Amino acid sequence: MISRRFLLAGLAAPPALIAAPAVHAQPRLKWRMTTSWPKNLPGPGLAARFVAERVLELSGGRFEIQLFGAGEIVPALQVLDAVGNGTVEMGHTAAFFWQGKNPATNFFTTIPFGPGPLEHESWLERGGGQTLWDELYAPFGVKPLLAGNTGPSMAGWFKREIPDVPSIKGLKLRVQGLGAEVWRRLGAVPLSIAPGDLLISLSSGTIDGAEFLAPVNDLPLGLYKPAPYYYAPGFNKPNGAAEALVHLPAWEKLPSEFRAMLAAACREAHARGLTEAEAENSRALTTLVGEHRVQLRRLPPEILRAARAHAGEIVEELGGKSPLAGRILASLRKFGVDGAVWRRVTSASALALQPD
Repeated sequence: MISRRFLLAGLAAPPALIAAPAVHAQPRLKWRMTTSWPKNLPGPGLAARFVAERVLELSGGRFEIQLFGAGEIVPALQVLDAVGNGTVEMGHTAAFFWQGKNPATNFFTTIPFGPGPLEHESWLERGGGQTLWDELYAPFGVKPLLAGNTGPSMAGWFKREIPDVPSIKGLKLRVQGLGAEVWRRLGAVPLSIAPGDLLISLSSGTIDGAEFLAPVNDLPLGLYKPAPYYYAPGFNKPNGAAEALVHLPAWEKLPSEFRAMLAAACREAHARGLTEAEAENSRALTTLVGEHRVQLRRLPPEILRAARAHAGEIVEELGGKSPLAGRILASLRKFGVDGAVWRRVTSASALALQPD
């Protein structure tokens, strides 16, 4: 038993000898994020800005991500390297830019005639896709996160009409991802050009056509001025997923609360991107056609049939390039097959009833 004398002695102890409550300083971080987009470009540029602003808000100002547009720190197509080597802590970009480093990166943005945004996101979150994505990107020294989506794309802007497959031969076309190989097999000459350089490339004759995204994203770039023919559908990019890349050592050291905030901001950016695309593309297309006299065209069935055949061959070849690529393709296909019944009785049935 504790004596009364001991208790009284403790109560009488000087204040300096009584332990004060521990005070823990709240962590604060300041990161830099470089992007593949001009600052504030509708769609991906705004998604990058939203991620930075939302993280700052969620953290009460303790986690600041400074945003840099394409070319301010590194060129648009060097974002992966800059994040991987630690030049910056983060990047905002798209996976198909890295197909020269590993063709399987295409599976994590879009593949021709492949899954749309909802199916792709569902595969990442519910079908094992994120684990495969992490495995694919680990050698680059980055952690990937889905962080924006511009929805399905248009086929692109062209200086002249393309009525059939022979008219494509020799066409110099800016196009990204696996779609570039489809267009090459159709007879075009695909080129990789950063978004901020598209207008001058079309105007100067460096290219004859350019595929970028969808009306709300294309409108501010002014591509309609040198190339008035706007073709649909965007068979080469049925999905418009953007990615946030985090320097892997920085991600692993990130306090758990900040990691949760960043992941939540990226997920929210993806949802916001899709709602923006759904709400704004029709309005932007009306402006393009009504005010700027854009000539809206649909790709002829002959071209779409040939493109689909080539796309099937290309995706099959891609799956055979490495054991990991094969596992990714098998996972994506299984998820698609498993969900096909539900899509047939819901989305596909509803679309069949839509008026033209």
